[in-house]
Amino acid sequence: MDSFKEFHKSLLRIKHGSCGVVQAICSAGDVLEDDPVGRLKVFVYELPSKYNKKILQKDPRCLNHMFAAEIYMHRFLLSSPVRTLNPEEADWFYTPVYSTCDLTPNGLPLPFKSPRVMRSAIQLISSNWPYWNRTEGADHFFIVPHDFAACFHYLEEKAIERGILTLLQRATLVQTFGQRNHVCLKDGSITIPPYAPPQKMQTHLIPPNTPRSIFVYFRGLFYDVGNDPEGGYYARGARAAVWENFKDNPLFDISTDHPTTYYEDMQRAIFCLCPLGWAPWSPRLVEAVIFGCIPVIIADDIVLPFADAIPWEEIGVFVAEKDVPSLDTILTSIPTEVVLRKQRLLANPSMKQAMLFPQPAQSGDAFHQILNGLARKLPHNKSVFLKPGEKMLNWTAGPVGDLKPW
Repeated sequence: MDSFKEFHKSLLRIKHGSCGVVQAICSAGDVLEDDPVGRLKVFVYELPSKYNKKILQKDPRCLNHMFAAEIYMHRFLLSSPVRTLNPEEADWFYTPVYSTCDLTPNGLPLPFKSPRVMRSAIQLISSNWPYWNRTEGADHFFIVPHDFAACFHYLEEKAIERGILTLLQRATLVQTFGQRNHVCLKDGSITIPPYAPPQKMQTHLIPPNTPRSIFVYFRGLFYDVGNDPEGGYYARGARAAVWENFKDNPLFDISTDHPTTYYEDMQRAIFCLCPLGWAPWSPRLVEAVIFGCIPVIIADDIVLPFADAIPWEEIGVFVAEKDVPSLDTILTSIPTEVVLRKQRLLANPSMKQAMLFPQPAQSGDAFHQILNGLARKLPHNKSVFLKPGEKMLNWTAGPVGDLKPW
């Protein structure tokens, strides 16, 4: 405990200047403030409401789920200045399908209908418009915020077995899942943050000068007995290692309890653990950035949201899963000046804005970062356009259940 007291005193001794520590603080977020308007045009397919609005009407809980980006991106694009009503001038085509809005009574998403919904939508646009057939989707993008994106399963081994839905293999996928060298993340995908309700977080803000009296903070599961009764598979054992090594360490405020002061507590913490669970990503990453708590990322090979624009190495701490038993030593050995630099970068409004899907949209938010990512891919390579009669995708590939009509 003495080491934390000394660490905290040294934090308080150093004044929070504007750009005095490092010039990177002043320039961080420059790319985040890029304006996509004028750099691309998007055509939004008008689908029957059974693919989106009626799905949402059946279960409004989907509006607050961490997969809700698919709903809010649709709403944003309908009134965005990048939208074009003339498909002949479009750079990108967007198909608004709410593939994750199928929740259990407990609010858990069920991805089993998703492949059929997606196939049905693609069959519709390929039959009613000529644009899909020109490229077999190579100039189309889809929002797929499932645990393992377009592999459409919440268990990794099943997701790997399924692979990315065949009909989406030429499209650009905008997804929360990101892990290098994984079958569920293909080249060219845009990794985004999960949805976290901006208004809810706003109501829990505390004064910015509140002392950060908690050294390490985490609330969540360490074991998933229901789905991993023998242990060791969930989070590849990383969360279990956190609990087993630090449950009695006074520097670590960790528990399975989820208090009503959860958001306030994160604002009182210096480091917030962001370990993998069943997938490498979680809303904690968004919450940590919003609340200025340095994210400690424990997920080997993770691909982070908007990694081409957000300086994750500068704002976070990366700890290999095998090094979790040394977590206390790793964090207490970080120089005070480095901690302050990370905190200053996290205080940059551009960092926070890029992680949110606010209503209404705001300059530099996650909607705009997605558009920036799409704009950076332009112009399309001529090779994406198929020759007359040329086919590259196998419409009959995949599990038999996926081929049933929806």
